[in-house]
Amino acid sequence: MKTIQYELQDGVATITFNEPNSPVNTMCLQWQQDMSALVAQVLKDQDAIKGIILTSAKSTFFAGADLKGAMRLRPSDAGAIFTEIELVKKNFRTLETLGKPVVSCLNGTALGGGWEVALVGHYRIAVDDRKTQFGLPEVTLGLLPGASGVTKMTRHLGLMGAQPYLVEGKTFSPKEAKSLGLVHELVAPGDTAATEMRTKALAWIAANPSAQHPWEAKGYKVPGGLPSSPAVAQMLVVAPAMIKQQTRGLYPAPEAIMACMVEGLQVDIPTALRIESRYLAKLMTGINARAMINTFFFNLNAIKSGQSRPSQSPRFKPAKVGLLGAGMMGAGIAFAQASKGIATVLKDVSQEKADLGKSYSARITQARVDKGRMSATDQQTILERIHATDQVADLAGCDLIIEAVFENRELKAKVTQEAEPMLAPGGFFASNTSTLPISGLAKASAAADKFIGIHFFSPVDKMKLVEIIRGRQTSEDTVARAYDYVQAIGKMPIVVNDSRGFFTSRVFGTFVMEGVAMLGEGIPAAAIENAGIQCGMPVGPLAVLDETSLTLSLHVMEQTRADFEAEGKTYVASPGEALLVNLVKEHQRPGRAGGAGFYEYPAERGVKKFLWPQLKPLFEKADVQWDITDLKDRLLYRQAVETARCLSENVLTSVHDANIGSIFGIGFPAWTGGAMQFIYGMGMDAFVTRADALAARFGAGFALTDEVKAAITRYQPVY
Repeated sequence: MKTIQYELQDGVATITFNEPNSPVNTMCLQWQQDMSALVAQVLKDQDAIKGIILTSAKSTFFAGADLKGAMRLRPSDAGAIFTEIELVKKNFRTLETLGKPVVSCLNGTALGGGWEVALVGHYRIAVDDRKTQFGLPEVTLGLLPGASGVTKMTRHLGLMGAQPYLVEGKTFSPKEAKSLGLVHELVAPGDTAATEMRTKALAWIAANPSAQHPWEAKGYKVPGGLPSSPAVAQMLVVAPAMIKQQTRGLYPAPEAIMACMVEGLQVDIPTALRIESRYLAKLMTGINARAMINTFFFNLNAIKSGQSRPSQSPRFKPAKVGLLGAGMMGAGIAFAQASKGIATVLKDVSQEKADLGKSYSARITQARVDKGRMSATDQQTILERIHATDQVADLAGCDLIIEAVFENRELKAKVTQEAEPMLAPGGFFASNTSTLPISGLAKASAAADKFIGIHFFSPVDKMKLVEIIRGRQTSEDTVARAYDYVQAIGKMPIVVNDSRGFFTSRVFGTFVMEGVAMLGEGIPAAAIENAGIQCGMPVGPLAVLDETSLTLSLHVMEQTRADFEAEGKTYVASPGEALLVNLVKEHQRPGRAGGAGFYEYPAERGVKKFLWPQLKPLFEKADVQWDITDLKDRLLYRQAVETARCLSENVLTSVHDANIGSIFGIGFPAWTGGAMQFIYGMGMDAFVTRADALAARFGAGFALTDEVKAAITRYQPVY
């Protein structure tokens, strides 16, 4: 056996998982073959075996399934996958029904298939390390825990109790596992932890020679009752509707998990396990799982491991960072930095404004203190790291200074020249602009090679993505340092090259302006908004444009027009631009911040916003023909086409930055796996055919040039 070590001594069989040339143990094909060989050996030795210990030679216990293999699966593979899953469970079942006590010694994290391996043990002992995670997060990858996870967790915790850990994929710590009864004993972390776990395991084996899982015992009852019990049955009436409301019918895994839980509790264990295998085989070979595995596993790991970071530069963590502008964005960045231990100087034009910016951190931390999620001491420590000031001199010695002032080129140049001399030797300067080209802003800098864009998203404390923009003169070392800074404050960095709107703002603009264009064509506003929701966007295009401010969008358009004219280029207005100008200038509707936009915002507390009634007589046309599928496709395809153009133009240089950036920065539907994965999941031929049809009816925004098609093909990942 290559991935499993087996030793029988004094009646105890020790099974050690140790996949060669891998930092973790996985359910790779070799492991599956080794498990069959292992079970055959255990059966051969069963008369000499008094107990079994499952352990790991890695720093973690077990990582789970081989997801790279899952990326190659297609619907026609479902039968073979079902057989493969059933064999894994047959081997698990043989070990746990042998009539010998089985103990799982969990030296570290066990997620997904790893936790299912742990559940083979009748008794589980874990190292009490706060970094360790247990659980079954398969739903986040479009899958379900099909190696007996659904069946066992439902019987351990009951239908209601298991739901957060299966349908939502909630993970838990060793302490939480013990409180749930999923881990039976804890040992302190340290050099002696492994020895202590083994000692406890041997003692438990000696004391429980005929151990079995609770559900194998006569008289076992499911915690909380069967699906037929009144309390559970009442919940089951509304559960599917609640799941559908959350998923909008776009994510098959939560519904499949819930169905598997309910069906599995109404049959015996072997049948429940077979039901589980069928559901998993269908999910594993579907387009949704492939999309989500690609992005939320492989693409996210590419970001975390720094694949877009210049590799030659040494690692960097700033000790002191300055922020220019204490508005919503600057205040949010200040909190993000201070909560990660970075000394922060928050500067504005007056002490009053700077203090107001710092008060944002006080409000956020106070809410956490009130809920018991943070101690008053920790709150005070964070606030003490933020120095609010109106004095430029207080920026002296900063390793990084970020300007977060209004989107005005002259203002940004002024604060850059004022603050840049305060940088520590080797320090660098960043602009938080969302649209203005970095290479142009760098002209105000005394060291353009140390000038970069670091684009945060609002609200900063909730949005994980940060877009790093490399200017034409930005050095690779500056890019690397910016990348390290973003990771140091717990955010996800993507790296793009300079252009107007960069990547996220440029693609976001196509989403909202396509919605405005639809309204200009006479399509009802409610239909446009519902199309956005139905295709999986967080909110409709008109609502999100209200949130970001109609006046800001108009300002960006006017700035772009002026820049084009200054460069001697022809500015081509987008189809919805005239409507936006009309709404802001003729009807004084600047957006949510101004109290009026596409929506009305009632002052009465508790009264929800609603679409401005005058949109109907002003813009909607009773005789216009529209189709909801066309509306949904226009919103998704327009963004995907623009993302592909960014790849073609070298604004984007990787698919992982495109997918992660589109989901976490723009809100592109997660079920697709991101804007580029949407194309790859659709299939190149099908995508081009539909895009061409949309271009013929709705304009050049959907047109794919040969260069863009070539870029899509060139960047397609191979697994």
